[in-house]
Amino acid sequence: MHKSPARHGRSTVAIPTPAPRRRATTALALSAAVLVSATACTSAKAGGSASGGGAASVLTIGTTDQIVSLDPAGSWDAGSGTIADEVYSPLLSARNGTSDVSPNLATDVKLTAPTQYTATLKPGLKFANGHDLTSSDVKFSFDRQLRIADKNGPSSLLYNLASVAAPDPATVVFTLKSADDSLFPQVLSTGAGFVLDEEVFPADKVLDDDAVVKGRPWDGPYGITSYAKNSLVAFEANSAYRGQLGTPKTAQVRLKYYTDPNNLKLDVQQGGIDAVYRTLPTADLQDLSGKKDVTVHTGSGNGIRYLVFDFKTQPYGSATGQADPAKALAVRQAVAHSVDRAQLASQVYKNTFEPLYTSVPDGITGATPSFKKLYGDKNGGPAKDAAAAVLAAAGVSTPVDLHLQYNTDHYGSSSADEYALVKTQLEATGLFKVDLQSTAWSQYGKDRVADLYPLYQLGWYADYLDADNYVGSFFSHDSWVNSGYDDPAVQALIKQEETETDPAARTRQIEQVQDATAAQVPLLPLLQGSTAIVTRAGVQGVPERLNSAYRFRWAELSKS
Repeated sequence: MHKSPARHGRSTVAIPTPAPRRRATTALALSAAVLVSATACTSAKAGGSASGGGAASVLTIGTTDQIVSLDPAGSWDAGSGTIADEVYSPLLSARNGTSDVSPNLATDVKLTAPTQYTATLKPGLKFANGHDLTSSDVKFSFDRQLRIADKNGPSSLLYNLASVAAPDPATVVFTLKSADDSLFPQVLSTGAGFVLDEEVFPADKVLDDDAVVKGRPWDGPYGITSYAKNSLVAFEANSAYRGQLGTPKTAQVRLKYYTDPNNLKLDVQQGGIDAVYRTLPTADLQDLSGKKDVTVHTGSGNGIRYLVFDFKTQPYGSATGQADPAKALAVRQAVAHSVDRAQLASQVYKNTFEPLYTSVPDGITGATPSFKKLYGDKNGGPAKDAAAAVLAAAGVSTPVDLHLQYNTDHYGSSSADEYALVKTQLEATGLFKVDLQSTAWSQYGKDRVADLYPLYQLGWYADYLDADNYVGSFFSHDSWVNSGYDDPAVQALIKQEETETDPAARTRQIEQVQDATAAQVPLLPLLQGSTAIVTRAGVQGVPERLNSAYRFRWAELSKS
């Protein structure tokens, strides 16, 4: 994923993340009291464009990231999410710089029974096409996510949702499978919770991008006015928007796509575009940081980069002619013994990324360096002898052939250097022979879920800042990672932590998940960092220093 404001809504009570950064986990009081409430936001007349504070300006943003789909049921990637966050709205949303969620399309969300949340919609909601937005659309949107269950979509976030009811046009009732789920309000704020127009989207399949644009089903701060996929997309402020951001400060935005990051760097340096969001190589960011009229915004990050083993097609995987679970595990563990994260961080990313020794980023409650405790020199470094020993004990012949896949147009051009170095590290042990290949992102997502990549690169940005978004999303049997990993003991632990009300007990359960999965290595965490944002002089609305909860939202941007 992954995957991530407020100007005119007034929140009286905010729902805290059960385990936000830099403070202890807090459980929600499970009662029928109002958990979230707010007054409705004012906005311009629905159905047309709104005149933001910078109505005379057009803000142009450059990116190398690619769109998979404009349909929220068919994508769960940063490139698609960048647009989805602007044109769709959930019931609840996180205000920028915080992990707390508060009203967006809803005026309040109440826990009305141990397994029931009830949401009340703001009055008079409409989509940009003029259609009324009612509880029927909300029910349709959630039912649709679960029905389609696209392997590249976010439906797995709805793991605890049993049913949705719409007893009247303004009321939505969510019935959950398990009680005491304090994470569900966070789930409502993610891409799985976008409210869609049931008169535009089909109930049982992903809608083609051109049909989405034609239907104008926008309920976010912006709507799309012209669309050339992965080339140029034009946006205009949506006067029907009633969410917490209020009227966008800039009325018109252009999103321009680049295949070559060198051209992207040149355009922002020379003023051809106003901002860059994903992705420039580290060397380019360092160079730009010293240029006049350009600001490079960096900071702490919740993003991680990792390797995934496909349990079917990896060496000795279940679908291979030499299927052997013990040998397959030995190969995964030997790779874990062999990588040098500190070298990746320093040589490729100039220490703008940090070594990561667990699936949960450092700084999130419950993170524990499980891989450091189990692998290499037990101090973060590699250990060739340990790798050789685990392979020999399992009877694995060396060198082991590894087919390793990576991507540059989604994870950045530095991925080529990153994975060339991973290949060098593995082959330097004499234990592996690595076939390294790159695939364009438009094909990458299709191939990986079709088990075509035995070992491959992925990255993740949090949907909500809680450890569950890094363990439940990775290790549940129906996870987006889709590696084929499914351990009943780990599934039980995940289910426990998702409904545990004792903070100390929940932290222990999250740590146990990390320890258990590190021993089995379904994925190998490598690095932790943040996405830099580059702006030209005159662009305002991006903090000088980004924090882990910051999300790049266009409604907050202005250009002078």
